[in-house]
Amino acid sequence: MTAEYIAIEGGDGSGKSTVASAVEKRLIDLGRETMIVREPGSTGLGESIRELLLDGDDMHPWAEAFLFAAQRAQLAAEVVAPALAEGIWVISDRTYFSSIAYQGGGRGLGMDTVRQVNEHGLDGVVPDHVFVLDVDVSVALNRQDRPDRIGGEDEEFHQRVRDAYRKLSEQDPERVVIIDNTLGLEEVVTRIMSHLP
Repeated sequence: MTAEYIAIEGGDGSGKSTVASAVEKRLIDLGRETMIVREPGSTGLGESIRELLLDGDDMHPWAEAFLFAAQRAQLAAEVVAPALAEGIWVISDRTYFSSIAYQGGGRGLGMDTVRQVNEHGLDGVVPDHVFVLDVDVSVALNRQDRPDRIGGEDEEFHQRVRDAYRKLSEQDPERVVIIDNTLGLEEVVTRIMSHLP
C-alpha cells in the first residue's frame, strides 16, 4: 500500500497535536510505519523560523507568509518526500493549508495567491488528506495555555481563518474534510480513519 500524507489542520486551540498523535497510534495499530511532523518546524531551518514566526516581533504579513513558505519547502524536500518514498505515512500538524487560511484569509493576502506562493516551493509534495478540526473560535482560544504571536490575535482574525478553512472544504471536498472536534477524541479519530485507505 502506498504511504499517505495526512494533514491535521484547524485554528489555534483546536486540538491538532492531540488528534495527530491519536491518528498515528491507530495507524501503527494497523501495521503502518508513521512519522509526525509539525509546521513550522521539524527541520533545523524550520525550527529556527518557528521561533521567529511564533515568538518574534510583529512582522509584515507578506514577511510572515514567505517565512512559512520557506520552512515548508525545506520540510517537504528534506523530510516529507523521502519518508513517503520509503513507504512511511506522514501525519503533519499543519501544512500549507494553514497559510492559505491564516495568511490568505486571516491576513487578507488572498487565498489563491498564498496557495500559489507555497505550491511553487513544494514540488508536488502536498497532502492527500486534510482534516480541519472545527471548534468555536472563543472556545478554541480559551484552550490555549500561552498564546503565541499568531494565536494571540483577536477573535475577528481567528473567525476569518475559520471561514477560510470552510471555504477550502467547499472548494475541494474530496481532500479537505471538516471534522467537528466537539465530538470527543475517539469519534474524531474514527471519522478521520474512515477517509483513509
